[in-house]
Amino acid sequence: MVEVVMLGASGAVGGAALRALAGMPEVGRVTLLNRREIALPGPNMVQHVVDVGDPGSYRHLLAGHDVAVCALGVGEPSKTPKDVFVRVDRDYPLAFAQACREAGIGHFSLLSAVGVSAGSRFLYVRTKGQLEDGLRALGFARLTLFHPSMILTPENRYGPMQGVFLAIWPWLNPLLAGPLRKYRGIRVEDLGRAMAVEAACGGTGEAVLEWDDFQTLT
Repeated sequence: MVEVVMLGASGAVGGAALRALAGMPEVGRVTLLNRREIALPGPNMVQHVVDVGDPGSYRHLLAGHDVAVCALGVGEPSKTPKDVFVRVDRDYPLAFAQACREAGIGHFSLLSAVGVSAGSRFLYVRTKGQLEDGLRALGFARLTLFHPSMILTPENRYGPMQGVFLAIWPWLNPLLAGPLRKYRGIRVEDLGRAMAVEAACGGTGEAVLEWDDFQTLT
């Protein structure tokens, strides 16, 4: 039985991963660290309302878990002040990972993004890349980095621009072939299930997972 602790379960991908974890017999306790209470889809789940920016508020809850899943992130980076985006998408997850490593958790799984690079001149991909480099330095026995492109949600959560992307991306998918396959859109439920399945798989080393890998897992 795998024991999972999760940060970011209230978001679209985190919620999808949570629902998938609830139906997996190989998953035991699931501990959620949330900014607010959410509905729990399974009886094996417990949630704690914490300050996600302060590891001191949740460090005592980490011991005994096998896997940490982080799906924390800003919903609309383009409409968020740069300092807030960097704090939520890099600093908070890295502090969570540090606390997990100190608690003896061997597997860390992160919802990141396709094409990230710490050397990029673009804030979004640079920040995500810096986070991944920071995670590598912590020396987890297993580090899983999920790199989706467009995440296809059933509803438009963020306004007209996302509405356009949600409408056209499924039509673009067949055109994205060869090395462009990693940019195919992925349904949020499929991505969440892939994260849940991978959390129960075990293994060692680093894995960077993209569109084809999500299909294999689901």
